[in-house]
Amino acid sequence: MKLKAYEHKTQYYETDQMGIIHHSNYIRWFEEARTDLLRQMGIGYEEMEARGILSPVLYVTCEYRSMTRFGDTVLIIPILKSYNGVKMTIEYSVTDKETGELRCVGETRHCFLSRDGKPVSLKRSYLEVDKMFKGALPQQEEE
Repeated sequence: MKLKAYEHKTQYYETDQMGIIHHSNYIRWFEEARTDLLRQMGIGYEEMEARGILSPVLYVTCEYRSMTRFGDTVLIIPILKSYNGVKMTIEYSVTDKETGELRCVGETRHCFLSRDGKPVSLKRSYLEVDKMFKGALPQQEEE
């Protein structure tokens, strides 16, 4: 499945006293990109939640490589790194749209829960949704 990068134009309110983007905003951008990724896969958060599927963040990491400033436009590329029906891991890379310079890399891990907070296996209970996630996994090159 060919997915597009998520584009974000930085805003003044995202900057800190030094005039650079505050580190906490990169995590928000990951969420924006993840929401867009799910939409491109054909199962946005709205539809998942309407079906009774929740996907909380279990873990997040972000490694900063270079500064982003107000007015920059960044491309956030989310990649579904792993998925087993119960959990998923998404990797992110944030690059400057104009220069291609890497700004940061990160990862989020999620599980799937029912509305009452019980673990859900998409493989068992939501076959159509499971197929969408499997279709978004990177294709493994044959050796």
